[in-house]
Amino acid sequence: MELSFEVLAWLLLAALAAGFVDAVVGGGGLIQLPALLLGMPGATPVQILATNKLASFCGTSVAAVTYARRVRPDPRTFLPLMAAAFLGSAGGAGLAWLIPKSAFDPIVLVVLVLVGAYVVLKPSIGAVTELRFAGRHHTSAALVTGLTVGFYDGAMGPGTGSFFVFALVGLLGYNFLEASAKARLANWATNLAALIVFAAGGAVLWGVGLAMGVTNMVGGYLGSRMAIHLGAGFVRGFFVVVVGGFVVRIGGGLLGWWG
Repeated sequence: MELSFEVLAWLLLAALAAGFVDAVVGGGGLIQLPALLLGMPGATPVQILATNKLASFCGTSVAAVTYARRVRPDPRTFLPLMAAAFLGSAGGAGLAWLIPKSAFDPIVLVVLVLVGAYVVLKPSIGAVTELRFAGRHHTSAALVTGLTVGFYDGAMGPGTGSFFVFALVGLLGYNFLEASAKARLANWATNLAALIVFAAGGAVLWGVGLAMGVTNMVGGYLGSRMAIHLGAGFVRGFFVVVVGGFVVRIGGGLLGWWG
């Protein structure tokens, strides 16, 4: 697909910003998907979703490696979380055509409002790691989180990283920085699974996706380094801002503000 220099520059800039946001708390799709929809009006919806997944996969790869090297998350948590997320995402991508898209936005909006309100009204959450489960119960909670959020990512996607972060903080008891590290690893697995399904169907626009993937990787590296340097407090604040942005974006869409 031929793109003008101006459109390509816009898409690359959007991918850079999306990679940064994704690396800190997730939610880069709030930036990247609308940019693709505006920049490539001739592409089909599945091509937009598939190309977005390719760019996001590149960014989450860099962010996941950076977090793994510097935060060193516990493999007893992130390995089952990643495995379950991969399977959930593959299932969601495979069954996406059975799910009415009109049902997603209202549900996601309600969940985001509840998540954002909970974090704002309980400032102590995510400040320190206080695990709520041990042994098999901890692993089971990680598996349920991976399958549930992974399925959502494969079927729809916006806010996946933020949902992973909140589940790891609110359900399992990690601080925001550790949760963000594990969320990036799980999000990498969901992106890979969905990308495999989309690629098998020939939906990926590889040229555009790889070009955006390069700037998404730069954003992912910068975002993960900043989150590690500034710590859980920064990640928590960024989380509240991104969730608020999602509420405005999705709520405005339901009210017809965006056309």
